Amino acid sequence: MDATVTSDDGVTRCGWAHSAPEMLAYHDDEWGRPLHGDGALFEKICLETFQSGLAWITILRKREAFREAFARFDIDEVAAFGDADTERLLSDARIVRNRAKIAATISNARAAKAMVDDEPGSLDRLLWGFAPPPREAAPASYASIAPSTPESAAASAALKARGFRFVGPTTVYALMQYAGLVNDHAAGCQLAVAVSPGDRS
Repeated sequence: MDATVTSDDGVTRCGWAHSAPEMLAYHDDEWGRPLHGDGALFEKICLETFQSGLAWITILRKREAFREAFARFDIDEVAAFGDADTERLLSDARIVRNRAKIAATISNARAAKAMVDDEPGSLDRLLWGFAPPPREAAPASYASIAPSTPESAAASAALKARGFRFVGPTTVYALMQYAGLVNDHAAGCQLAVAVSPGDRS
């Protein structure tokens, strides 16, 4: 896949943005844009948990179903899920029905709740505290980007220490890419410069 592709609208984007129709808007409007808020970041942790071992497009296409099934990823509500909810989720054909990932999501909600009940904004601050310095140059291609970094490994360890599961360094790095902690848009993409990973406002 080419590092960048110029679309019919004349805009140059990362090549992967053209892999499926849904990916174009995801690339333009979400990926790499600074994301803040305990709830928003918790949702992304959950979706990355389910993405593990699967293509992201699978999760993107099921995202609205996941939101409906998991109470819009409200931390308090998911933390209160019990056995009946687990069985309900396992029977919901609209989502990825993996018992271990469902259990991890509920467990992660409880870990997140313990953090943010004590100190609202603490999940946001923890993750953004591991944002690396801005890149000196945009990556030449998506394939040239390492699947994990020392920062994602450190963030993974910090989350695990707080009781989170399914948050390995690769999963956390995917979260960091999405949430704008890093800007991995390829050189030549319109967003390689336009989105600033240093924006933590």
